Amino acid sequence: MKTETRKKIEQFVRDNIVTFQLNRIKNLKKLELKLLLRRKNPYLFRAKNLNLATNLISALLDAHLSSSEEGSFGGFLEKLAIYVAEITGGGHKSAAQGIDIELIRDSVRFLIAVKSGRNWGNSGQHLELKRNFKTAVKIIRQSDQETRLQPTLGICYGNFKTVYTGEYLHIGGQSFWHLISGDENLYIDLIDPLGCDAEKHDTNFKEEKANAFNRLLREFTSDYCHVSGAINWPKLVLFVSGNLSQKSIKKTGK
Repeated sequence: MKTETRKKIEQFVRDNIVTFQLNRIKNLKKLELKLLLRRKNPYLFRAKNLNLATNLISALLDAHLSSSEEGSFGGFLEKLAIYVAEITGGGHKSAAQGIDIELIRDSVRFLIAVKSGRNWGNSGQHLELKRNFKTAVKIIRQSDQETRLQPTLGICYGNFKTVYTGEYLHIGGQSFWHLISGDENLYIDLIDPLGCDAEKHDTNFKEEKANAFNRLLREFTSDYCHVSGAINWPKLVLFVSGNLSQKSIKKTGK
């Protein structure tokens, strides 16, 4: 890969990773306890003996952050992959439903759906991907009968062999980045620019996370703890799952 092209990719990473970092902090500032509680299983928390409010809030907060950051960073990687394909090998953002990249390699027209990791989507989304590939091939064939078309699921990270499922090519990790860029080492070279100002952003993130934790804990102990300090599990379960007419569970001491 040309030095100029590599520099453009590194700059793209630096410019866009800032958005990811800022979104992490923004996400913390707008967290609401009620939304967090309704997304999690109170029975599981009780079964795990999370009787300290601090432990329960910590578990809620960490689970939420893990999920949201994985999704946000996955979006960044997919955007990066499209950019790499565009500036290195004539690839472009596809107009086809569910297809992210189209590019030609060795007379093969690849129709690539990009996912950050292997554990993406449910069975319905996997079926939808197959339908999107079939539809894209059908539409392209109406105007192009000659070019070989290769539906491809491109995974941004993971150590697994490239396989053909019978319906599409499944490729990931180093092989994926090599396919879209022509550079066998790009998958490693991306790691340095990702750390741009990471320490500074992490300091801000930790401060805002502490604020969010304290805010959520204060609200939780006020609304879902007895005057004795014990967690009011019936009231918590009622809030999360109650959907029939019933009397409210009063917050009284034990």
